Amino acid sequence: MDCRMGVVGLGVMGSSLARNIEGKGIPVAGYDLDPAKTRAFIEGPARGTAIVGVDRPERLMAALERPRRILIMVPAGHAVDSVIAHLRPHLQPGDILIDGGNSLFRHTDRRCDELAAAGFLFVGAGVSGGEEGALRGPSIMPGGPRDAWRALADIFRAIAARADDGEPCVEYMGPRGAGHYVKMVHNGIEYGDMQLIAEAYDVLHRGAGLTAPEIAEVFASWNDGELQSYLVEITARILARVDEHTGQPLVELIVDEAQQKGTGKWMSKTAVDAGAPVPTINAAVEARMLSALKTERVVASETLGGPSPSGAGDRARLVAAARQALYASKITSYAQGMSMLRIASEEFGYGIDPGSVAKIWRAGCIIRASLLGDIMRAFALAPALVNLLLDEVLRDAVASRQDGWRHFIQTAIGMGIPVAATSASLAYYDAYRTARLPANLTQAQRDYFGAHTYHRLDRAGVFHTKWTRHT
Repeated sequence: MDCRMGVVGLGVMGSSLARNIEGKGIPVAGYDLDPAKTRAFIEGPARGTAIVGVDRPERLMAALERPRRILIMVPAGHAVDSVIAHLRPHLQPGDILIDGGNSLFRHTDRRCDELAAAGFLFVGAGVSGGEEGALRGPSIMPGGPRDAWRALADIFRAIAARADDGEPCVEYMGPRGAGHYVKMVHNGIEYGDMQLIAEAYDVLHRGAGLTAPEIAEVFASWNDGELQSYLVEITARILARVDEHTGQPLVELIVDEAQQKGTGKWMSKTAVDAGAPVPTINAAVEARMLSALKTERVVASETLGGPSPSGAGDRARLVAAARQALYASKITSYAQGMSMLRIASEEFGYGIDPGSVAKIWRAGCIIRASLLGDIMRAFALAPALVNLLLDEVLRDAVASRQDGWRHFIQTAIGMGIPVAATSASLAYYDAYRTARLPANLTQAQRDYFGAHTYHRLDRAGVFHTKWTRHT
C-alpha cells in the first residue's frame, strides 16, 4: 500500500510525528537528508512499526500516494528552502509540501506564492507541544490553500491532541502564512506566561523567603483552580525536583540565562509594525535579553545599590496577591495576543478566527490552560470582540483581583525585585481603561518641534500652532 504521508527531517520532532502518524494506522515514509539519521530512526525508535525508511527523494516519491503529502520538519530559515529545492525536481503538480517548523509567516507567504506558481501546494503548519506533544498529540495550526487543508484534514485530526470535549486541536487558520502567524502569537503568549510565572516565583522566593519546595506546593495548589495550565503544572514539578548529587533544589543550580529561538522577538517586531500593543510579551522578550547579560549583572550587583529583597510582611497575603496578579496578568497577556491576531489578520488578509484559535489551544500546546475555555466562550458570544477585557466574565475576573495585583507589584518594587511583565500587564490594563491619556502632550510636543499637527476636542479639523510666538 502506498504511504499517505512522508516525513522529511527525522530529528526529535520529525521522528515523533512520524511515529504518531503511524500509530494512528496511517502509512508513513520517513526520509532524512542524512542517511545515518534515517537508519538510526528505522533501527531505533521506529523498530517494530510499519514506517518505511527511504534514502533518496526519488524513493520517497515512489512510496507516496498521489497527491503526495510531505511534512518537512527542519529548522526554520534557509534549511526549509534547501529541503524544498532538494525535493522540488521530483514533485508533480498537485503535490503538497507542509512546513511544520517555526518559520516566520512572511517566509511562508513567499513559499506559498512561489510553489503555487509551479503548480504545487504549500502549507505552513504551526505545531506546538514539544517532543511529547508531537508523539502523543500536538496542537496543529495549518495555513495555506484550502484544497491542501481538505487533503490533510483527516490525517491532522487523527494525530492532534484532543480537548476534554473530544474535539481535535487542529483547525484551518487561513491562507498563506496564517498558520505560522498563529504559531508566532502562541509563542509570544508563551513567552509572557513563562515570565509572569518566573516573576511570581522570584517575589515569593527572594521577597517572602519561601523555599523552592514551599513554592512548589503553592503552584500545585494554584493548578487546581483558575490558574490550571500546563506551565503552572510543570513549574510545580520543576520546583519540587531535588538534585540527586547535592540534595539541593535543582532549579537553584541552573544558571539564570534564558535562551530564545526568536519567535518572541518576531512577535514584538510584527506587533510594532501592525500597531498592536503587546507590552507583556515585549517585557518577557526583554527579560530574556537582560538575563543574557549575566557577567555584567554580576558586576553591577556589587556596585549598584537598592533595597534589600526581604521583609515582605504578611506571607499569606503576598502568596494570595501573587495568585491574583498572575491570573489578571495572564488574562491581559491573552487579550494582547488575541487583539494582535485580529489587527494583523486584517492587515495581511488572513481572516483568522480568534475563537477557533482558542479552541485548538485547549490541549496539546504549551499554553494550554483552563482560561482558554472562557476565551472560547467570549468569542462565541461576540465573534467581533475587539478585546478580551471587554468580555463581562473576564472583565469581572480582572476587576476582582485588582487589589492583589497592585499589592503584589507595589511589594516587589518596594523590595527592588523586577516584575517587568506583571507591571507591563497592569500598565496595559490601566491604559486601556483610561478615556484620556497624556498623549495630548506628546502630540503637542511633536507639533512644536516637527509641525506634525494635531486634532482638537472642541472642533473638527487639523491644526498646527506656531508655539515659539507665545514662549
